[in-house]
Amino acid sequence: MTLDQLQQTIGITFRDPNLLKEAFLHRSYLNEARGIKTSNERLEFLGDSVLSLLTSHFLYQTYPEFPEGTLTNIRSGLVKTTSLAHVAMTLNLGDLLFLSHGEEASGGRKNPSLLADTFEAILGAIYLDQGLDAARAFLTTYLFPKARDIVENESYLDFKSLLQEITQEESKISPIYRVTKSEGPDHAKTFWVEVVAGTKTLGEGKGKSKQEAEQAAAAFALEKLGKT
Repeated sequence: MTLDQLQQTIGITFRDPNLLKEAFLHRSYLNEARGIKTSNERLEFLGDSVLSLLTSHFLYQTYPEFPEGTLTNIRSGLVKTTSLAHVAMTLNLGDLLFLSHGEEASGGRKNPSLLADTFEAILGAIYLDQGLDAARAFLTTYLFPKARDIVENESYLDFKSLLQEITQEESKISPIYRVTKSEGPDHAKTFWVEVVAGTKTLGEGKGKSKQEAEQAAAAFALEKLGKT
């Protein structure tokens, strides 16, 4: 897989090829590369916001019968780490990553969190280079079709409640949610949350509110447990 082949696959020819390359520059690579000072983290930051906006708009239009809480849960399931990583693997994005030798040796090209971040970085690059409609078309092709399975399988149900039931039944321990990081201004913060049971971390997630991040963490935990 090359950058040219990726562009052919997704049907987008970048006006600025360097922008696409930047989407694959993991921060670990900067420690070993000369003359490169920018990783894909800024593009990831932008792509995360574009993803949230376009996914929310898609769900709002597609499921007019669902209330806000249900739409939030469906969105959490659609944009969770494992979902984005699956799309990234389908597109072989891991093959194109620029990684440090250490990150490479530790399996970084198949790391779900790293792949999900790369997906968001590419989305940010598409938005900057081609505009919002191109970003929407990209998501419509590669991500939004997953919404149907989420709705049909009712996996959008309250992930926190389901995780609570499972952990109580299996270990008699209630999961606890902890905010591990937050970024951004007060009116547009992003929260990172981990869910733990006893001394074991079950999952992690992020969202535009603590509640959304908690749902994402619970959804990730359920997927790891094979319950979704």
